[in-house]
Amino acid sequence: MTRSSVKFRIRTVILSGAMLLSLLSVAQQSRIRNSADIYMQMKKLNVLGTVLYVAAHPDDENNTLLPYLAKERLYRTAYLSLTRGEGGQNLIGPEQGVELGLIRTQELLAARAMDGSEQYFTRAYEFGFSKSSKEALTLWNHDDVLSDVVLAIRKLQPDVIVARFPPDARAGHGHHAASAIIAAEAYKAAADSTKFPEQLRVMRLKPWKAKRLVWNSFNFSGADAAPTAGQVKMDVSAYNPFLGESYGELGAEARTMHKSQGEGRPRRRGKLYEFFTHVDGDSAATDLMDGVVTNWSKIEGGEKIAQLISSMIAGYRIDKPEASVPALVELYKQVRQLPETTWQKQKLQELARLIQDCAGLYAEAVTTQATVLELDSVKVNVQLVKRNDVKATIKSIQFSDPRRQLTPGQEMETGKAYGYEFIAPVGRASSQPYWLFQKRIENMYNVPVMNFIGDSWSAPVLTATMKVEIEGLALTITEPVNYKYTDPTRGELFQPLAVAPRVSMYLSPAVLLLNVKDDKNKQRADSMLHIVYNSNFTAKQIPFTAYIRQDSVRTVFRDEPRDFEKGKQYVIDVPASTYYNPKGKINYLEASLSAKVGGKDMVFSDFFKKISYPHIPDMYYAFRDNIKVIDSEIKVKGSKVGYVAGSGDVIPESLKQLGFDVKILTDADITDDNLKQFDAIVTGVRAYNMNEFLTNKYDVMMRYVENGGNLVVQYNRNLMVGAVPARIGPYPFNINSSLRVTEEEAEVKFLLPGHTLLNYPNKITQEDFRDWIQERSTYQADQADSRYQAPLGMHDSNENESTGSLITAPYGKGNFAYVSLVLFRQLPAGNPGAFRLLANLVAMPKNK
Repeated sequence: MTRSSVKFRIRTVILSGAMLLSLLSVAQQSRIRNSADIYMQMKKLNVLGTVLYVAAHPDDENNTLLPYLAKERLYRTAYLSLTRGEGGQNLIGPEQGVELGLIRTQELLAARAMDGSEQYFTRAYEFGFSKSSKEALTLWNHDDVLSDVVLAIRKLQPDVIVARFPPDARAGHGHHAASAIIAAEAYKAAADSTKFPEQLRVMRLKPWKAKRLVWNSFNFSGADAAPTAGQVKMDVSAYNPFLGESYGELGAEARTMHKSQGEGRPRRRGKLYEFFTHVDGDSAATDLMDGVVTNWSKIEGGEKIAQLISSMIAGYRIDKPEASVPALVELYKQVRQLPETTWQKQKLQELARLIQDCAGLYAEAVTTQATVLELDSVKVNVQLVKRNDVKATIKSIQFSDPRRQLTPGQEMETGKAYGYEFIAPVGRASSQPYWLFQKRIENMYNVPVMNFIGDSWSAPVLTATMKVEIEGLALTITEPVNYKYTDPTRGELFQPLAVAPRVSMYLSPAVLLLNVKDDKNKQRADSMLHIVYNSNFTAKQIPFTAYIRQDSVRTVFRDEPRDFEKGKQYVIDVPASTYYNPKGKINYLEASLSAKVGGKDMVFSDFFKKISYPHIPDMYYAFRDNIKVIDSEIKVKGSKVGYVAGSGDVIPESLKQLGFDVKILTDADITDDNLKQFDAIVTGVRAYNMNEFLTNKYDVMMRYVENGGNLVVQYNRNLMVGAVPARIGPYPFNINSSLRVTEEEAEVKFLLPGHTLLNYPNKITQEDFRDWIQERSTYQADQADSRYQAPLGMHDSNENESTGSLITAPYGKGNFAYVSLVLFRQLPAGNPGAFRLLANLVAMPKNK
């Protein structure tokens, strides 16, 4: 497709100093390093060592070791996570699966921005907790994961590879152990030219043999622990005066970016040690990098470079960094003349950034809109300002087509802002993380372009390339085009520019129940399907057709001209039973819209979804939405349910689908009089871990149960809310984080087949446990008082049976139940049995 011509409108402006300041925000907006940062980066020029850290998930990394290696030892440091954490739990919102993976990816990038390391991934999808490395490497494609780790090693050429976990049960998780197994295999395979030769051919990489592979072994004995045979003990507790903190403090800040996992940590001060156990390669005696050459002597012609760097550092003036620009320019020229190697390219990048920083050269490319329509154009404002006294000239600015560029040729005055306005074409479809371009193949993302594999995120929608000559050296500065805005409470902010479709559509509800009956056999729930579409453009009376699709059968249900108005949402209500065929091959419905826009036929079928949290950039991705239709009978009893929110599950929507009137309860709502109106109270996932008021309201809740109410508690991680013990049930029980059933097809035994929970108002059978996703239960009840009943038993392969997935006890006239069955995953997935179980939990009959 031919892109439209770039149009230029030039304006030069002078802004006050206060308006020139750009705050570092959640987006990847560049900033000028301060003099202390510049000094550390200058010292890093003389360090040529690389460490690759390998583990399984976001939040598996060692957040003290990474900044120590990157900012104290000044090595190029990278963390390779096999997965993006899709199978974890979410403390901050309702996102699960792929969406949670997007959040956790950005949380890792936020942590890396703090600790100075780089971030990479493989194509593996985290399918949930695993107790076996064999299971993990079977459900993933072993060879593909191995290939991705080998690719990362060949790209980065690390001197030392550090595995976070051991390759056995000590790892505590099948994925953890699998990451160690893959790291050991990749250590050897990366050096073997017969392994994955396509990487050598397509990517022009070379085999690479790291000096050693070690395990960052566990230390449970504190700072006084002595290394065992084959171990190296390293002190990582150094205080960095340029940072104003130690690495235990900095690491805690980085760790706290894993907010979706509740990983906030206190800053650690005092002596901290890391231990490393030899796995393969040359042994180390006293230091992780023993025997590794980490200076310029490893590069032909490097001795002269080292001397120039040392001389420049000795003359560095922290109050006048621009005085180092001539030396940096000369260094750049000298390094450019060296033979092309990975280190030569890396140091050229570091030098270019240092020259920009010392010159005080700020550059941005921004727009005033968050999104641009696909295949459209956007107005971009480019601004450059030089804050220090060096000679600099703006030579050219361009976006995509090198034949169409602006060549100002303006010599820059210190403190003057130079602004240029462009109309830039966006020749691409809607924004989408690259690993979601293709449909996932089981538990591996399908990424056909090898160049993308391992990258943490997709390339920006648009980049501005600015060529600036500084003290006679032509430098290229590349900045992503960001959406820039001002928040009344947070100030100036930047977000990545996104490409949006003209129409975004989704279906509501996510699961539609067609056959919910009350105790009088009357239809209980609404069976209307709502097609919701948002218009991102304006047009009058354009031809419009709407379709419903089940499997290969597509039905037209609306065919008429329609108006579209930018920013407006439209809803079409459709009786689902009219279009749903219960005998169809699949049990979900899809919808699509077609319209004639600008003389072109366009079809819209994707939901363009935005995920937004204040600690990470806004994210957009597109997917084909559908609704799961359940036409099997579900019986319900009761009418009103109180719900105490936990960590982002969607159970309230499922309760509404069952026809219940649901009220979200806060601290103030939990009173004796107010609770009388509810047939049941359900608490969300981890609700007792998150809401201290629940412990304070324990007596009220127990009186509610005693007077005939039903209290249904979904799983919690432990019996604590912060440092305060949580009180949950009427009788004692513990919560065991290691008691979980991760095999979603594990056999379920009915230990008490006559129990009310398995019979009223729905008869629960083995069919209700078919087609569960990811797992059966997590954080089960343990050591429960004898007054609790356990209707279900289950276990993973080769393990003893556990009975803590569901415990219940009558208390007074009412009932209490602790449910570690993962209903929060099964209900949104549209599992009929999960809905019947939930209906039975709410309907537990009163005791006489």
